[in-house]
Amino acid sequence: MTTYAPRASALARPLTVPRWATVAAHITACLTIPSGLWRIALVVGLPLTKYDTSLVPVRERLYIVSLSLVAEILAVLTLGLVQPWGEVMPRWVPLLGGRRIPPLAAVIPASLGSVALVALSIFATYNLTIREPLGTPIQQGLLIACYVPLLAWGPMLAAVTVAYYRRRRAEVRL
Repeated sequence: MTTYAPRASALARPLTVPRWATVAAHITACLTIPSGLWRIALVVGLPLTKYDTSLVPVRERLYIVSLSLVAEILAVLTLGLVQPWGEVMPRWVPLLGGRRIPPLAAVIPASLGSVALVALSIFATYNLTIREPLGTPIQQGLLIACYVPLLAWGPMLAAVTVAYYRRRRAEVRL
């Protein structure tokens, strides 16, 4: 269990983050890496599908790389649910530094994100099963291996969000 005290004046006692939540948050932050690497490899021209990616316009390539970066940033934000910077705004943030973050300011976006990720996972899984393969069995297998970890992102984010909410709700009652 990770124990820390955001500010001595803010709480009478330190908060305890369950070990499982810390582990789940760190795993969640890594779940988007395989799919991001697959997309970047596709953009640089590796033969990951039966389509010629050299014909993809530069704008679309930038979009694909941006999608990978945004997904990774959002996944890393899960760490805020188990780290001190998810409860107290870091001091370097202008005007807000050092202030407590209202629990619902993290719980609502994380919950909505979790629901969206689960819905997207269901849609993507359905779409992948009815669609013709994007390449050879090896290429299709690599695609699936890189995207399967994303199926855990929504449920793991939901679990870490519930742990965050319970811990912060208990803090408010002190």
